[in-house]
Amino acid sequence: MAFFSIIITSHNQADFIRNAVASAAAQSHSKKEIIVVDDASSDGSQQILEEYGDAIRLTKLDKNVGASRARNVGTAVARGDFLVFLDGDDLLLPWALTVYNEVVEREQAHIILSTMRWFEGQIPNMSSDRVPDNIEVVAYDSLLEKDRPYRASASALVISRDVFNAVSGWTNEIFPMEDLDALIKLLSSGRTAQILAPATVCYRMHAANTIHQVANCAGALRWIIEKEKRRGYPGGQSNRGRRYAFLGGPALFWVKKACKSGLYWEALSLLAIAWPMILAAGLRRASVSMRGRRAVQTFALQLQITDIKGFTARDTAWCGFHRMYFVGCVRYPATGNWQRSF
Repeated sequence: MAFFSIIITSHNQADFIRNAVASAAAQSHSKKEIIVVDDASSDGSQQILEEYGDAIRLTKLDKNVGASRARNVGTAVARGDFLVFLDGDDLLLPWALTVYNEVVEREQAHIILSTMRWFEGQIPNMSSDRVPDNIEVVAYDSLLEKDRPYRASASALVISRDVFNAVSGWTNEIFPMEDLDALIKLLSSGRTAQILAPATVCYRMHAANTIHQVANCAGALRWIIEKEKRRGYPGGQSNRGRRYAFLGGPALFWVKKACKSGLYWEALSLLAIAWPMILAAGLRRASVSMRGRRAVQTFALQLQITDIKGFTARDTAWCGFHRMYFVGCVRYPATGNWQRSF
């Protein structure tokens, strides 16, 4: 059974951080630790996190250092075999670690790409018809071989701690698009599994999401492309074409996004530097279409969502859980009290 370190990072997310921590605490997988790095919040987040006492390993930074550096702080103190990153405004679905453990054991994966469920406003309710019965996964010898779309996000990335340390973790100098940079660093880092179903993460849409920062994202992507052209990523010259193809999809997405946002200069600047990557991605897609994608493997998922250590029937009824399929509150060890978190 794999030991997972859930690393939650947050800056001024007092409205969301209880949800993120509660979703991590609710995981039925027993071998886990929850590390929370508060990136110098000034909105009361630190006081909220202190209520969890020994249930989490809390680091409070004195100076705002940004998401990448904050995640590296969490990585440095992690003890788990695998790192599960979670942004402070996102949520793990109740079966996330169970799914990850099954994939690790069956596929011997070093890297897991997970699927997200997007939501806006109220957190989705989990009912009996939403509980997954199977896992659908595609395994590759390396991330370079991935032949299916994937929406890059730190919250949808699970990595062997040893593998991530070998590529020096998150790049401190880049944000946003730091998740894409991390993936490119990991392209040649060993066996990779892409989970097609079920979703394991709820990605919260709100006004402060980086996806709305089109100019910043386009600029960060230009930085990544320039780094690739300087041969700044591992994998060697022989894999350069496949790295180009990997970058082409995101490049085309952000060119279109910039145009739709009226940022025509940003779009043209990105297209001018990224056109070889976009061409490589098109050729790669055509090649995959002709030879076919890697086969999907399906295996049964044995869930024990109701077997959550420390929770009783009376507690769950008081908290108004949705038949135990989504845990909605957590006990704060410092006070011994149950409080609603969603």
